[in-house]
Formats: sequence, C-alpha cells, structure tokens
Amino acid sequence: MLLEPARREGRRYLNPVPTTLGGLSLTFKVGPRFFLGARARSPRGPLGPFQTDARIYTTRPRSGLRITWIGHATSIIEIDGVRIMTDPVWNERAAPTRWIGPKRFFAPPLELSGLPAIDAVIVSHDHYDHLGADTIREMAQLAAVERARWIMPLGVGALLKRLGVPAVHCVELNWMDSTRVGTVQVTALPARHFSGRGLFDRFETLWASFALAGPEHRLYYGADSGEWEGFREIGELFGPFDLAMLEIGASDPLWPDIHMGPEGAVRSFRALGGHGLLMPIH
Repeated sequence: MLLEPARREGRRYLNPVPTTLGGLSLTFKVGPRFFLGARARSPRGPLGPFQTDARIYTTRPRSGLRITWIGHATSIIEIDGVRIMTDPVWNERAAPTRWIGPKRFFAPPLELSGLPAIDAVIVSHDHYDHLGADTIREMAQLAAVERARWIMPLGVGALLKRLGVPAVHCVELNWMDSTRVGTVQVTALPARHFSGRGLFDRFETLWASFALAGPEHRLYYGADSGEWEGFREIGELFGPFDLAMLEIGASDPLWPDIHMGPEGAVRSFRALGGHGLLMPIH
C-alpha cells in the first residue's frame, strides 16, 4: 500500500515516494528563463473577457455534476447538491507582492461578490497560486461563504486563521483523513509536491489531493503533483471517478517529480482508471 498518512522528519513533511526538487543549482538554471522568457510563456494576444452568469446557480445541474472553472486551479464544483470551491485565487498575481510575480492571463469570469452560497472551500496547499491571501481576506467577509467549512492539509489552518477565516470553520486533514460536507465525503490523499510561501519554510505544512464521493458521483481533484505509483491505488480505492481534475501547467524536464505536465496527466488519468472525463487545470 502506497496510500498512508503523511510522515515527518523533524518539522518537514515527507513526500509519499522519494522526490527531487532541486537546490541552488536549479535556481541558477531557472532564473534566466524566468526573467527573460516571459514572452514565450504568455499568450500572444489577450484572452477573454470570459463571463459566468451567476444566475446559473439558482438551479442545480440536471446531471448532478457541474464545474465552473475560474482559472488555474480555482473551480466551483457542484456535486450531488453540494457546492465546493477549490484553491481560491482571484489575485492579479500569484506572489507575495502586488507589483511583481506571475500574473494571471485573464480576469476571473465571476466576481467574488457574485459567488453563490459555498458549502466548503478546499485549499490543497499554501503556494501562492493556490492560496491567494487577498482573496481569502475578502472571502472571509462574504455572506456567501460565512457558513462554509474550510478543508485543508495539516498546518495550513494557521495561515487561514490569520487571514480571517474563523477557527471553528477550519478542518485540517492528514492524508487518508475524511470529513463530510452534506452528502459528500471529502478525503485528503497523498500528492507528490511540496509546500512553502518563503525561502525557509518548505515542507513545513502538508500538501494534498482530494477525492470527493457523493451518493451519485465521484470526483478526483489532483491539485499539484508529479506522477507517482499511488494514482493506481487512488483509483482502485476511491474511484471510479466521473471527473478527474489534473494539472498540466508549470511542467519542465528540470522538475518532473513535482509537476506532471500534459502527457503525465494523460498517464495519471489512465492510472486512476481512465473512467469519466479528464479535466486539465493549472
């Protein structure tokens, strides 16, 4: 069995299998590409504007399953009568500052003020492109989110509480732990990645993927992960999935252990069982 609760060495959580991130030498390789290669990574023309009509949320999806992709890893999932948001980032930049750092390619298709009532918010890990501080502060004040449960891996709750999320609404999970939101069981599962919002806090909070199991539908939210052998067990124990949301962005031969890329997403989808639909994210 590869699926088991996360382990630590000192203050640092460990990946489910040996994983290489790269050290200072990788920084020197990536630096020039990051600062000089922005044009190659960016769309040639503006994208959008895209619009989501908030009136769609006044009626439930006839199929029982509907996804609104906000961008990157942020989505609103409607599954068997429960509405769950993943990794909310409405910020202009995925960075600790508002003036420099990776910038979003298109404006969110739905304003935060137009959010429907949310039953739960999943935060998969503490990276800036999955946990937007300004977004969390604003969401914590919204009536649409005031009753939502915030579900996250171990250690992430401290940051959310500082950003205004009530402690009573925070649910921290280790890998293989579950919690129930209405009719849907949410289970935190291992992912092959890392955490950290600064230079010296890598691995100090946990990261995770999630399986959502309702009475009629099952969904896998892969968040951020490199390929690994555990996908087969995830599919066998928690599938078959009607939808698998797997990342395809940020991949590079320099760090194949922590981002799977498009081809890796196809292989991982097949390892999960290949049922239902593959939805690329990230």
